[in-house]
Amino acid sequence: MSQNGTGVDLDKSLGYLLKEASSALRAAMEEVLRPLGMTITHYSCLELLAQRPGLSNSELARGAFVTRQSMNVLLQALERDGYVTRPAEAPVGKALPTRLTPRGRRSLEKASAVVRSVEVRMLSSVTEAEQSDAFRILQSMTHSLRDGNDGP
Repeated sequence: MSQNGTGVDLDKSLGYLLKEASSALRAAMEEVLRPLGMTITHYSCLELLAQRPGLSNSELARGAFVTRQSMNVLLQALERDGYVTRPAEAPVGKALPTRLTPRGRRSLEKASAVVRSVEVRMLSSVTEAEQSDAFRILQSMTHSLRDGNDGP
């Protein structure tokens, strides 16, 4: 409870702290990506495609945490600007598998370097053991929420 007896005590809420950390990370990433002419969603899309070539619009949207409509708009712009290619027709079903172009790979290399610098800065005062623990704990929290678990 908060000091006035209602709601959540934000000073002791792990959920609030996670949101605050997420917001700070997002702002730091936006700051380093902006000079490259990129948004976080743009970067996420390129990173996903580098790791899993051929993903569909829906798969990319899920991976980048945006709507299919938003991803479709982004993919059209990325294709127009030469960062990705998609076939004119779906080889199977309706999904158009997307792939990075050489230009997209070069752009991703620059973006990955600046994003990595943000992560290094974020973790600068955290030991490897603490990083490992945090990774495991955050994964566990995510799985609990997605699986609908109410607790131990």
